[in-house]
Amino acid sequence: MNDKKRRRRDFIQNLSIALLAVSAVLLFAKMYNLGGAVGDWQLLPYSGTQAPNSGTGQTAPLSAPVQAAVTGPYGRFGSVTLTTADEDFSPLRSLLEQALGSADTGTPCGTEEFLETLKGTSVYCDFFSPLPLTVLAELMWTSGGDEAIYARRLAVAEREGRVVLYLWDGEETCLRCDTALTAEALLDTVGRYELGNAQFALNVAAQYPMLDPCSLFLEEEPELPVLSAALSVSDTDRLLTVMGFNPNTQNRYPDASGTQVIMENGRTLRIYTDGTVTYLSGGDDALSISADGEVPSLLEASQGCGSLLNTLLASSSGDAAIWLKDIRRSGTSTTLSFGYQVNGVPIRFSDGELAAEITLSGTAITSMTLRMRQYTAQEGNALLLPLRQALAVAARHPGTELTIGYVDNSSDIVSAQWLAE
Repeated sequence: MNDKKRRRRDFIQNLSIALLAVSAVLLFAKMYNLGGAVGDWQLLPYSGTQAPNSGTGQTAPLSAPVQAAVTGPYGRFGSVTLTTADEDFSPLRSLLEQALGSADTGTPCGTEEFLETLKGTSVYCDFFSPLPLTVLAELMWTSGGDEAIYARRLAVAEREGRVVLYLWDGEETCLRCDTALTAEALLDTVGRYELGNAQFALNVAAQYPMLDPCSLFLEEEPELPVLSAALSVSDTDRLLTVMGFNPNTQNRYPDASGTQVIMENGRTLRIYTDGTVTYLSGGDDALSISADGEVPSLLEASQGCGSLLNTLLASSSGDAAIWLKDIRRSGTSTTLSFGYQVNGVPIRFSDGELAAEITLSGTAITSMTLRMRQYTAQEGNALLLPLRQALAVAARHPGTELTIGYVDNSSDIVSAQWLAE
């Protein structure tokens, strides 16, 4: 299924759940309390026409939203509101760091084996989309791995007396890797969490056989704040400076639609009235990222482009953070896709588009699209459709994964809801 068809399907499924949620709001409003949440954003260093790069000692490590489940003999702990930088994720990060650092090259295995391990003592993490092992290692604050291997879902479990690491891209490719971890280390990590608040869809497969088995459900749905949303292109001079343009350039004008157009040395920056920013480079003076070679590694590309976006959004994203959704290379060209998240919960756009997309030719940034949005947590919590109803809707779509996410439909308010993907 191509991206356009997938986006159309996701949009239709999201709408079906959203419409049902609207009809249920009044009925279930009393089931929820009020609360709030705040986040922060770090301004990264930048100067000149080279994009900021998160090399060692320069910036914080990459961070991403993650769903996690810890299974022990007496139950399972689950969280759908975590990032890899959170303190609550620290024990899992430490375990995965050791697993990734000591894993062998791995052997192919069936996805059935992966799912079976989740029924026993195990640690599971889902990063929402497949990422190269080098990037996943960076998320665990370590290094190494084969950038040609992509994984979305990781599991650490004991098998035949050894602790193994499973790497699954969420589709057909699954690897089983022996590690140097001990069973005691796995049990110690599991013992740090209070078990009994979660289950996988695979545990209720008889009732909902059409759901993705790794859909994770909590006994008590999380309390997620409603977000206000607004355009965030307020300081255009700063935007130009970060992108390597002269803010006092004479080659700057508004077109008939109100879009600001800035042209300089074969490069064009457009700032649209809806907050979208596009950049195209057709000359030798292109914005670039740091790398050891002419073609950056996937990790270098992720760090460099992530740092540029962090700098662009440092004073305008509110409680949201940017995260890497996908990175692919073809020859010397690298394309990266990014999304927004708030406290570990991804924000999806109802039109299926991305928060940002960057294309590199070697180390040069040849194109970029960024939707600059500011999200701020409000005092009221979102009214989630009760799980039973959400399951009933999702079950109509074979293979659907049921998750919780924010949906931005370009309005002033963004609410969390169940998504069928």
